[in-house]
Amino acid sequence: MANVSLNRKRVKLKQVLGIRARLALLAVILVAPLMFERIRSLEEARGKQIAQATVEFTTVARHSADAQREVISSVETILKSEAFIRASIGGVSRSCDVLRASLPTSLPWIRTLLIAGQDGRIQCSTNNMYVGLDLSDRPYFQQAQETGRFVLSDFLLARPAQTPTVMAVYPVSALSGESDAVVLATVNLEWMSKIMYNLGGRPGISAVLVDSAGTVLAAPADQRSAVGRPLDNIPLMAAISDMALRSDQDEGSLSFMAADGSRRAVSFIRIAGTNARLIASIDEDKVSAAVSRDIRTAYLQLAFVVVFVLLGALIAAEKLVIKPIEMLADMAKRFGEGDLSARAARNRLPSEFVPLARAFNAMAAQLGQRERELVASNDRLTVMASIDMLSGLANRRGFQSRLDFDWMRAQQHHSELSLLMIDVDHFKLFNDTYGHLEGDSCLTRIGETLSGIAADTLGFAARYGGEEFCLLLPNADLAQAAEIGEKVRAAVLQLCLPHITSEHMIVSVSIGVAATRPNETLRPGDLIEAADAALYAAKHRGRNMVVEHGVVPVRAGIAMAG
Repeated sequence: MANVSLNRKRVKLKQVLGIRARLALLAVILVAPLMFERIRSLEEARGKQIAQATVEFTTVARHSADAQREVISSVETILKSEAFIRASIGGVSRSCDVLRASLPTSLPWIRTLLIAGQDGRIQCSTNNMYVGLDLSDRPYFQQAQETGRFVLSDFLLARPAQTPTVMAVYPVSALSGESDAVVLATVNLEWMSKIMYNLGGRPGISAVLVDSAGTVLAAPADQRSAVGRPLDNIPLMAAISDMALRSDQDEGSLSFMAADGSRRAVSFIRIAGTNARLIASIDEDKVSAAVSRDIRTAYLQLAFVVVFVLLGALIAAEKLVIKPIEMLADMAKRFGEGDLSARAARNRLPSEFVPLARAFNAMAAQLGQRERELVASNDRLTVMASIDMLSGLANRRGFQSRLDFDWMRAQQHHSELSLLMIDVDHFKLFNDTYGHLEGDSCLTRIGETLSGIAADTLGFAARYGGEEFCLLLPNADLAQAAEIGEKVRAAVLQLCLPHITSEHMIVSVSIGVAATRPNETLRPGDLIEAADAALYAAKHRGRNMVVEHGVVPVRAGIAMAG
């Protein structure tokens, strides 16, 4: 009887441990560790994602801070240029005329340029509504006069229109040593907010640019309502306002539990050269929300473990997760290495990754456009640095760049290159007799004359320094260059500029002409030396004449033919 009972128990046990139950148990044994491992890895991924998001966002914030610094640096450069013009030209009327014509259309972050006298009253402005306004009581104006350096103000409402702005100030005394004027610019806060576009539109992430007093200067589009408000009045930002504003460090970060129970990480970055700071806050719960949902899903999947789930998960993971992530990671790596054309191919990605790919492509396009705009701005500043403000011609730096270029092109095409060195005769006596203002006017008239001749002869005119000019003539031999030199000499005489201390009673010039066919044995400096030698000969022979001096390469060296 006992044996029968035992046999029945064995039969029931075999039914319980049948093939279906064994497969199910095998599935559980195989998949459960993977599911638990997945849950564990997701928990780690959540921490890593938070850390990665923090690092990534801090990097983006740092780039945004660098962009803000570039904007402020460009404003400082413009103010220094205007201060130089004021210091060089002198006088309210003429410097105001130059100011009104010099506001670059390529710098939309500058609303208005102004010049104020030592008493703080606006003398001239690109916007006439500010003329006559008294700024002597403004702290930033006083600070610029006291320190003699570039100053960026805190948030303020510009009078009289009460427009939100910050003021950039640079005293002319920093260049001339005389505190007779201060150059100012109103900065467009809307443009500074546009620069922060890549810090907005992200769940759980907020960012603001604040001044030294904690007032918000700029914010992304989705946080624009914060502009002009004190940091203490913004939820979740007030907790770190004191630490961020009082810290002596250029960068810092901290984590804390907010009043709503969320865990937040906050970073702040000082804008170089100012007391402004960019403050970014990350809600860790929202950033990791996707991973948290995956963890809950993994616990549910553990109750429905079957063999095909395991196999399907392995296949789907490879095709639908790993490859798209690797593809996007590869695109991000290429972009980070400087390939601005790197884009994610959305047609090769699962639909879940299409929004991420679209966002990546949009970010890449915006960053690429920003890079091109910065390069274009730098190019324009470089061009401005190569112009002589008095004559309107290229300065010595601009001439040297053009000479190097034309020298290389002439060498490639085996063509000739000629140079005219032009010196105003007895110019020191002219200045002593008529004054420096008339001297500047004389140089301006000669510069205009040379500009017209350069346009007619396809040449390049420049002010080489002081009263010395030069005219570079590509594809012109020595005879042609000498003929053009006579044309220049005659054109200057036709100006009939009075010069009683000259034997001709009018302003004249001496011209040295040199020509060569560039090759590997010569250098651009040889052409300049030859033209200088010819100019010296012209002055030695009595001035008001053109003297030729050719540079002729020979097998054994270099011969100078005159």
